[in-house]
Amino acid sequence: MPTIPAQPYDYPLPENNQGLALVIIDMQRDFLEPGGFGDSLGNDVMLLQAIVPTIGQLLAVFRRLGLPVIHTQEGHQPDLSDCPPSKRDRGQGSLTIGDRGPMGRILVLGEAGNQIIPDLSPLPDEIVIPKPGKGAFYNTPLESILKEKGVTHLIITGVTTEVCVQTTMREANDRGYECLLVEDGTESYFPEFKRATLEMVRAQGGIVGWTASSGAILAALQS
Repeated sequence: MPTIPAQPYDYPLPENNQGLALVIIDMQRDFLEPGGFGDSLGNDVMLLQAIVPTIGQLLAVFRRLGLPVIHTQEGHQPDLSDCPPSKRDRGQGSLTIGDRGPMGRILVLGEAGNQIIPDLSPLPDEIVIPKPGKGAFYNTPLESILKEKGVTHLIITGVTTEVCVQTTMREANDRGYECLLVEDGTESYFPEFKRATLEMVRAQGGIVGWTASSGAILAALQS
C-alpha cells in the first residue's frame, strides 16, 4: 500500500489514489486581505498569505491527476438568517458580520470579500461549499457529496488552523474519513495556535488524523 511520510506514522493512501480529495478551507478575501474580517479584528493577514503558493502547488497536482477538489467559503445569507446572534456579536472588532466594509458586507455570500482569492480560484467543475459555521459539514451538503464521489481520504489545507480547519477535521474524523493536515498548507493569525493544533491532531497515535509536509505529499502523489 502506498503511503505518505507523516506524523505520528505514515499516512496510507487509497489504491491508485481513488477516494482521495483535496479540501481547501476558507481561502477567501475576508480572511486574507486588508479590509476584510480578519483585518477588522486586528490580525496580521499577511501571515495567512504565506501558504498560498503551497496550496497552489497541491491544487495543480490534484487537477492534473483528475482528483476531486473541494473549496469552502464561510459566509451567510444577506438577511443573516443563518447567523446566530451569538456568532455575530463576538469579537468586538471595528466591523462585524453583515457590516459594510471596503470589500462589501463582511462574511456575506456573494460579496467581493467573500470570494476565494484569485490565485486559488475554483475551476467551473470544482466543488464550492458555502458554510455558515466553522466546520464544513455543519448545515452543508459536503458529506453527501463525498459519499457520492466515493471519497474516503481527505488532504486538508486552509485557514485558520485552530478554528475552521480543526473543526472540519474533527467533524470528518467522526464520520470515518482518513484526514491528513498539510503542515505548511494551513495557517493561523497566531503561530502558537497552529503549533498546538498540529500537536493535538497527531497526538495519541493520530487521534484526529495525520500531519505531513506538502513536499512529502507532492512526492508521493507524483511517484
